[in-house]
Amino acid sequence: MFQAGMGVFGTPAFELDAVELDGETMAVAESVIDETPFCRLRRFSTGRAEGRRVLLCAPLAGHRSVVMRDAIAALVAVADVCVTDWVDARDVPCEAGRFGLDEYVLMLQRFMTRLDPGQLDVVAVCQATVPALAAASRLAADGQEVRTLVLMGGPIDARQRPTMLGRMAASMSDEVFEQACTGAVPPPYRGAGRTVYPGFLQLPTLASGQPDRMVTLVRGAMPSPWWEDRASRSAVQSAAAGYAAMMDMPAEFLLDTMHTVFQQFLLPRGQWRVAGELVRPAALRTTRLLTVEGDRDAISGAGQTHAAHVLCTGLPASRRKAMTIADCDHYGLFSGEVWRCKVFPVVHAWLAGPADGCVAADQ
Repeated sequence: MFQAGMGVFGTPAFELDAVELDGETMAVAESVIDETPFCRLRRFSTGRAEGRRVLLCAPLAGHRSVVMRDAIAALVAVADVCVTDWVDARDVPCEAGRFGLDEYVLMLQRFMTRLDPGQLDVVAVCQATVPALAAASRLAADGQEVRTLVLMGGPIDARQRPTMLGRMAASMSDEVFEQACTGAVPPPYRGAGRTVYPGFLQLPTLASGQPDRMVTLVRGAMPSPWWEDRASRSAVQSAAAGYAAMMDMPAEFLLDTMHTVFQQFLLPRGQWRVAGELVRPAALRTTRLLTVEGDRDAISGAGQTHAAHVLCTGLPASRRKAMTIADCDHYGLFSGEVWRCKVFPVVHAWLAGPADGCVAADQ
């Protein structure tokens, strides 16, 4: 571990004990309300949300879910927030079985059902947008729809302006991935023997997609005699710790994602089947859909998230909106000043909007 000032960099905790709203400090209670071997559904609540619930789908993309802390802190002031808090695959025993993209979708469907779809706002970020849209579509096909679906910075259609990371995933063969990017978890971890994509290999890959962010965080977190504002120092160091705390991921999930999302484009082509059933976004009829992209996103290309509108043909224009945020990179979509000042106001306004009479924005 790396010690810097008053902070210790290791596996970071959420440390979200209180939030402020309109000058009032509100205590935040944290609990686990459901769990699978691979994920805990962690609830944050001030007890003042008056029935409003948000399912925040954190991506299974290497970072621990604590990277979503800024998003949770903003949302919990206006709703109870349930976040997918991923378990490090090195700690999941082999007898728990596989966890691929199908299992991810079915897990989100289970969480949405538990939280009552008709009263639920779903916010999905990055990689999580694909399984979240699939889970919401499967529920809609069964006559249950989530109230609101917000998709931010994800590869709904990775054919649109592919990024460097997308091109890597599209061109990599199974053999190369398995030989160069996977390994078996060693003892004494609980997941000994499980094949994973190790966290120590993931950080350089993610940093290569947006190197300026890593440089900024590392420089900002360095111990310095000029730090006078302890709160600012703590915030910067927490952001750096959350960014750098990677976890192992199930190898089968990465292979499924490469095939389905980046190589065969099954969702936008209308050919994706989960548990034997076709994923049909057109089944959505009443959900209010918001897509959000950053104009400087180097992880998910321009148009990849807004492509959801092309698929959700059952939604009238009054229930759909696409927003592109200026001067916003990938991480700004859910953290830091850009999230707080530009993105969250858009998301909050959509979540708080009326069920009818919404005006769609140009994509």
